[in-house]
Amino acid sequence: MNQLQIFLPCAAGVEDLLAHEVHNLTGLQGQDLLTRRGGVMARTTWRDVMRLNLHSRLAQRVLVQLSYTDYRNEQDLYRAASEVAWEIWFTPKQSIKVEVTAQHSPLTSLNFAALKIKDAVCDRFRDKAHGVRPDVNTQWPDVRIYAHLTTDSCSLYIDTSGEPLFKRGWREDKGDAPLKETLAAAMIAASGWADGDDDLLPLYDPCCGSGTIAIEAAQIACNIAPGSLRHFAFEKYLPFQAHVWNAIQAEAAAAVVKPPAGHQALIYGSDVSHRMVDFAQRNAERAGVADVVEFRGGDALQRMPPTDSPGVMLLNPPYGERIAVAGVSGAGATRSGSPRRAAQGSDAAPDFEGQFGAREQAITEDGGEFFSQLATHWKKNFTGWTGWILTPDLKLPNKMRLKESRRVPMWNGPIECRMFRFDMVKGTARDRT
Repeated sequence: MNQLQIFLPCAAGVEDLLAHEVHNLTGLQGQDLLTRRGGVMARTTWRDVMRLNLHSRLAQRVLVQLSYTDYRNEQDLYRAASEVAWEIWFTPKQSIKVEVTAQHSPLTSLNFAALKIKDAVCDRFRDKAHGVRPDVNTQWPDVRIYAHLTTDSCSLYIDTSGEPLFKRGWREDKGDAPLKETLAAAMIAASGWADGDDDLLPLYDPCCGSGTIAIEAAQIACNIAPGSLRHFAFEKYLPFQAHVWNAIQAEAAAAVVKPPAGHQALIYGSDVSHRMVDFAQRNAERAGVADVVEFRGGDALQRMPPTDSPGVMLLNPPYGERIAVAGVSGAGATRSGSPRRAAQGSDAAPDFEGQFGAREQAITEDGGEFFSQLATHWKKNFTGWTGWILTPDLKLPNKMRLKESRRVPMWNGPIECRMFRFDMVKGTARDRT
């Protein structure tokens, strides 16, 4: 267990940020840490596997690669899975689930491919355990096995995370189409807000919804491990040692930094829906940061800066049909009035995203009036602030009549997005001239 090959899938566009995070958490570099499309590969130890599950904010899962072979047909997949020593990872008393993703695979049915891999795992246990085979549980398995097929290669993985890592354990209250915690963390990382040794600037999300961005930022400011409230699949595996895991958890708990009593809040969120503000406050309490982040109700087109000092605005605003919930242009609407559609991942996803559940799909009608009004409000009242907006609308700067100083490609599930950075100065360019 001291020389494991692992793969950490992430949202497309986040790979370099994830590699930087893994380096900071483990010290890995060079050939031991390689960036791949849709994730990061690393050679590391079982202890680091547990630490990455606990501390990674950007990875979707932590997968241990157990086999890499060539294949031409389903029988080759059966043979490859038969040769993996599954019995050193779990027992036949535990339930399993096999999922297959593919990129340009010649096979006609990925369901049949998954069936052959499942048969190989069960047959190996039958031979090793005197006829006892593990059960299949497609809803809540103890062990998730993943296979990824290319044109001629098959990689077999065992998942050490269980539930996806974006499920932190604190977001019980949420509206429609909530932003995933991992994507919120990627936005914060891309903005550079927490980089460096200087004091953190104020951070404000004027369309905070259930508070995901603000709460992620508050946990970062307090150095709270994102996985501190949840359990992981590796806790059920044979290599698991409770005393080692307890020591890792204790180390993480000791590293938490809380501000002194009576301090001024550093992180802020507001939303036009007071119901969503209540959700955000309850989520912050569960996340352990209620005394670090401040939520208020208010229209994004009317809220004034929460502090006298300039800082960073970071938001993933609603789009199109949901534009009404962001500001006065939709008087009377609620934040949960018009949901984004969910799209299931494709079997052909090369970056492992397709196997990790439903994705959020934005509705991207115009919404130009709201964004132009928002830009006017920012220029008038948020001088000195930096605004970051994640959007699938690549023409957003034109609608806001602002020139972005940076654009960062980032994907929200299957949706190609950009994070635009706007450095706020008062008035228009013509006014300043």
